[in-house]
Amino acid sequence: MTTIQGPAIFLAQFIGDKAPFDSLAGVCAWAAGLGYRGIQLPTLDARFIDLQKAAESQTYADEIRGVVRAAGLEITELSTHLQGQLVAVHPAYDQLFDGFAPDACRHNPSARQQWAVQQLLYAARASQNLGLTACATFSGALAWPLVYPWPQRPAGLIETAFAELGRRWLPILNAFDACGVDLCYEAHAGEDLHDGVSYERFLAEVRDHPRACLLYDPSHFVLQCLDYLEYIDIYHERIKMFHVKDAEFRPTGRQGVYGGYQGWPDRAGRFRSPGDGQVDFKAIFSKLAQYDFPGWAVLEWECALKHPEDGAREGAPFIKNHIIRVTDRAFDDFAATAVNPAFNASLLGL
Repeated sequence: MTTIQGPAIFLAQFIGDKAPFDSLAGVCAWAAGLGYRGIQLPTLDARFIDLQKAAESQTYADEIRGVVRAAGLEITELSTHLQGQLVAVHPAYDQLFDGFAPDACRHNPSARQQWAVQQLLYAARASQNLGLTACATFSGALAWPLVYPWPQRPAGLIETAFAELGRRWLPILNAFDACGVDLCYEAHAGEDLHDGVSYERFLAEVRDHPRACLLYDPSHFVLQCLDYLEYIDIYHERIKMFHVKDAEFRPTGRQGVYGGYQGWPDRAGRFRSPGDGQVDFKAIFSKLAQYDFPGWAVLEWECALKHPEDGAREGAPFIKNHIIRVTDRAFDDFAATAVNPAFNASLLGL
């Protein structure tokens, strides 16, 4: 069995314009001071990493890794969530998602998609240059506005959407395969890949591609009322990344899963800091240890109530206390007997 690595922290919710959150060295020193051993690095802010340069220059990639290691940390994975989102955008969301793209690509869906694809290709090579084995992303969505079948969906519409989604991602997955890196989709509301069934639809379109893996985040499944423990049993061979994020779902007589268009603090389903919600992390860490999960336990702080710096400060010991140092022997080895084929045969009457 394998001991999960950690604790690590996803930096996306912490980077900003004030020290120590405005530079890679500064935020790494801050994270190390809280007890983290790794950082998951978003890739849209050049102050922290120039993705194209990391893809094209081994020297630059080594410099980035050197800054992180100087703080006593490791880069766990790169994140391309926002770029992945732009690989597939339904026209209803064009204007809203333009904010994720550079100015030159806005109001031009084709140029925006081409930019996003190139970003993913850079991420594959950058991950390889950084010595990483997994990268996080979103699938994007062509069918999400159609998630509830009213009005009735035309026959074949969802199949067409997933066929196109697979067509767009297959060359990207091949590029990641060439670099020896798993591309891990975070199953997430708003994405065409948001649960197990949609993931399996996608796998069928990309021919069960070995690099089409998963980032496991139980918080999204709490909000969907999906069994997040059985999900591990079903998909553990594909789970290569893990976000430690909590959530709670408390439906009332007035609202349920859809939340009545309310803001996060007032929704029946809302994200919380680890330990403040309903996720059974003891069971999750046990299952991941049982299935030899090879990666890191990474805090993703998203909470409707708590201050982010408090969530980060509490997150490192929370993860550390949940990591199971796996055993190297069976608990009943003290009663074991030596291998004796003749004795075994006699016990079976052979």
